[in-house]
Amino acid sequence: MTAATRSGDGVLQEWGVDPHRGLSAEEVTRRQAQFGPNAVSSHRARFFPVLWHQLRSPLLGLLLGAAIASFLVGERSDAVIIGVIVAVSVGLGFVNEYRAEKAAEALHSQIRHETVAVRDGRAVSVDVTALVPGDLVELRLGDVIPADLRLLEVTGLECDESVLTGESLPVVKDTGTVPGGTPLAELSGCALMGTVVRTGGGRGVVVSTGALTEFGKIAAGLGTHQLDTEFQVGLRRFSLLLVYVAGALTTSIFVINVVLHKPIIDALLFSLAIAVGITPQLLPAVVSTSLAAGSRRMSRRKVLVKRLVCIEDLGDVDVLFTDKTGTLTLGRIDYMRAVPAGDSDPGEVLRWGLLSTENVAQDEQDVGGNPLDQALWRSPAAAGERTALVGYHRLAVLPFDHERRMVSTLVRDASGRSTVVTKGAPESVLERCVEVPPAAREALAAEFAAGNRVVAVATRPAAAGPPVIRSEDENGLRLAGLLVFLDPPKPDAAVALGRLDTLGIAVKVVTGDNAAVAAKVCHDLGLGEGDAMTGAEVDALDDTQLGEAITGTTIFARVSPEAKARIVHAQRLSGGGVAFLGDGVNDALALHAADVGISVESATDVAKDAADVILLEKDLDVLADGVAEGRRIFANTIKYVLMGTSSNFGNMASAAGASLFLSFLPMLPSQILLNNLLYDSSQLAIPTDNVDEEQLRKPSHWDIAFIRRFMISFGPLSSVFDFVTFGVMLWVFHSGPAQFRSGWFVESLATQTLVIFAIRTRRIPFFRSHPSLPLTLAALGVVAVGALLPSTPVAHTLGFQPLPGGFFAALIGMIMAYLVLVEIGKRLFYGAAATSAPARHRYGAHRHLRRRAAYFSTAARTTPASGRP
Repeated sequence: MTAATRSGDGVLQEWGVDPHRGLSAEEVTRRQAQFGPNAVSSHRARFFPVLWHQLRSPLLGLLLGAAIASFLVGERSDAVIIGVIVAVSVGLGFVNEYRAEKAAEALHSQIRHETVAVRDGRAVSVDVTALVPGDLVELRLGDVIPADLRLLEVTGLECDESVLTGESLPVVKDTGTVPGGTPLAELSGCALMGTVVRTGGGRGVVVSTGALTEFGKIAAGLGTHQLDTEFQVGLRRFSLLLVYVAGALTTSIFVINVVLHKPIIDALLFSLAIAVGITPQLLPAVVSTSLAAGSRRMSRRKVLVKRLVCIEDLGDVDVLFTDKTGTLTLGRIDYMRAVPAGDSDPGEVLRWGLLSTENVAQDEQDVGGNPLDQALWRSPAAAGERTALVGYHRLAVLPFDHERRMVSTLVRDASGRSTVVTKGAPESVLERCVEVPPAAREALAAEFAAGNRVVAVATRPAAAGPPVIRSEDENGLRLAGLLVFLDPPKPDAAVALGRLDTLGIAVKVVTGDNAAVAAKVCHDLGLGEGDAMTGAEVDALDDTQLGEAITGTTIFARVSPEAKARIVHAQRLSGGGVAFLGDGVNDALALHAADVGISVESATDVAKDAADVILLEKDLDVLADGVAEGRRIFANTIKYVLMGTSSNFGNMASAAGASLFLSFLPMLPSQILLNNLLYDSSQLAIPTDNVDEEQLRKPSHWDIAFIRRFMISFGPLSSVFDFVTFGVMLWVFHSGPAQFRSGWFVESLATQTLVIFAIRTRRIPFFRSHPSLPLTLAALGVVAVGALLPSTPVAHTLGFQPLPGGFFAALIGMIMAYLVLVEIGKRLFYGAAATSAPARHRYGAHRHLRRRAAYFSTAARTTPASGRP
C-alpha cells in the first residue's frame, strides 16, 4: 500500500533497481538470503505431523493408559507385550505414511511455475519462488501475478482479483498513484500476488514476496490443511461407521464382563483390544502406500498429480471435456498458405499477419505463447517477407482477449502512413469488415470443411491523432485475406479414444475453433456421434436445458470461458465425475469447475494453477492410464475395507460373544493385538494386487450403505467358524485356557487373512482371478507365522501352548468350508445388491484460494523476513 502512494520511479530508487537492467545476479543472491523464498506454504514432508497422525487415536491412548495401569498392579509381562505390539503397529503405519509424504514432496517439486524477470539486462524465465523484492517482472495474458508489484508500464492491463476481494469483474490497472488509506480493491497502480492477468500486459517491480504479500497474509490464515476430496470424505465416513460399531461393542463387552465379576483391568484391556482390532488402524497406511505407488507409476508415464488423493478422483471420472489442439491433433501447427481477398496478394496478407502479433519477434523462436503466431514466424514463407518488414514500426497494440477473439496493432510504414491491422477468428473479423467478397466467404467455408485452421486479417487507415488503439478502431475494416494453418489429427488419437470408451468415459470436445473444423477432426477419429453446438447456442439455454443438451452433443465450438464453466457445471449436476482438460487462459474457469482439472506442462500459468493433474505430454492415452490407475487404487482400498468389515469384524464379535459364556477370556488382550498386527501386516501388500478388468470399466464410488450390508452379510459367516473352533477346542480336545486361546488365535488369523483371496474379486470361483505375488506371499507367510507361534520358545511368554496335530487337520477343513461358504455368499450378495452412487461432495468456499496458495509452495521452510530493503 505504501508503494501504491509513490511513483514508479520512486519505488525503483527505493529498492535500488536499474529500470532497464533490473537486478544483478549477485544482488539477487544477496536478497534471496535476506528475504527467503517467495512462498506462502511448504510441501515438505514433516516427520512429527505424520507421527502425530499415527498417535492421535483416542483408542490407542486409552489402551496404553490401561496397559500402564496393568503394569502398576503387577501384570507387567502383559503390559510390556501390549506396549511393544502397539509400538510396532504405530511404526508400520508411520513408515508407510512418511514414505508416501516424501513421494508427494518429490512429485510437487517436479511441478514448476515460472515467470519472466529482467536480470542483468536480459529477460529470463525464473521460478516464482526465486523472486526477490526489486525484481522487474513482465506480465502477459494468463499470468498469475507472482508477487506484489508496483506497476511501471501497462498495455490494456486488467486483473481478476476475485481470489482476494471476491469481486468477479476484472480491475483496470494503470501506473498512477493513489492516496494513502486507499482500500485494497482500489490499488490500481499495483498488481497483487495470486491475481490473474485477464487482458493486456505490463511490467512491474516486486515490492513484497511470500508471506508478506496481501495474498500471503490471507493464505496463512487458512492454515495448511488441504481440502478433502471425494475419496477422503468416503474414507472418513467409513471410519466413523467403524468407530460407532467399535464403541457400542466395546462398552457392552466391558459392562458385561464387570457384571460377571471378571477383573476390571483385564476386562478393560480386553474390551479396548477388541476396539483396536475392529478399527482399521493401517487403513491410512494402505491408502498412502497405494497412492504413492500409483503416483510413481503415473510419473513414469509423464503424469504428475498435485495431491496424491487426486489420483483416485481421476479414476472416478466418466465424462471428459477436452480441447482439440494437441489432444486430438498433433499440436504441431504448420502455416500452409495465404488466401487473398479482393485485390490483395498472398505476400501482402502474410506481411500484415506478421505485423499483427502482440510480441516483437527478435528471432524465429521469440514470438510469445500464441502457437499460430509461432507457426507463422517459423514458416519458410515468413523468411522471405522479413526484409519487407524492416520499414514498419509498431506504435501500439490492443492485445488479444477471449471476448473479442482478435489482436490489433497500429503500425507505421516508411512513408509515415499509419494502419490498423486486425487479426483473429474469421467470424469476429468478418463482422467488422465492409464489403466482404462472396469468394472470400466461399474460400473460408472450404477451408473449414477441410479441417484447416483459419485466421482472418483485415486493415484500415488509422485516424489522425495520438498513437493509441482502442476497440472502437476495430470497425470499418477491409478484409485483406485468410491465413490457413494445418494441424492434422494424431495417428494414435483414435486408439486412445477407444481406450477411454472401454473405460466408460464419454469424450466431448470443447474448442475455440470453428464447429466445422472440429467436426471434421472428430469424424476422422471416429468421434462423430453426437451433435455440435456453438457458444451462442449454449448461451441461449438455461442450466436445465443445457444439461439435457449435453447428453447428445459431442462438440462445443466457439465457446466463451464462462460457457465452458457452465457446460462443466451442468454435467456435474448429473452426478457423474467430470474432468476437464485445457491449457489456455480461457480454460481456467472450467478447470476450477470440474471434479478433476487436467492441464499440461506447457500450459499458461492460470491453467496449471487451476489443474489437479499435469500431463508432461498432451496425450489422451496417458490420461487413460491415469484413469485406470485411479480405479485400481480405489478397488484395492475397498478390498481392505471389505476385509475389515467382514472376517475381521466377525472375529472380534466372536471374541465378545465367547467372553459371555466362558469362565476365562477367549483371547488375552496382548494376543488380540498381536493377531491384529499380523493380519494388518499381510494387508500392506494389498496395494500391489491385480485388479480384474471388469472393475476398471466403470468408476466406483464410496457407498457406506453397501459396506454396511457387506458387514452384516459376511461378518456372521466368520463368526460361525469361530464358534465351530470353540466347540472343537472345548469338546474334542478338552483344551484349557492357554490351548483354547492358541487354537482360536491360529484359526481366526488363518480365516481372516486367507479370505482376502475370495473377497478381492467378484469372480466365482475366486481362483479365476489371480492375486499379485506379494499379496499371496504376505498372506501365506502370516498364516504360517501364526500357526508356528504356539510351538516357538516365545509361546509361553505370549500365553500360548502347543496344539495337537489333529487340530491342524480340522483347521484345513474349516478354512476350505469357510471359503466355499463365502463364495456362496458372494453369489447371493452381488446378485441382489444394487449399489447406487451417493450424493457427491461439494467443495468449500476457500477451495480456489487454497489451490492458488499451492502455486507459491516450496520444499524449504518458509520464514518471512523484513519487507524493506
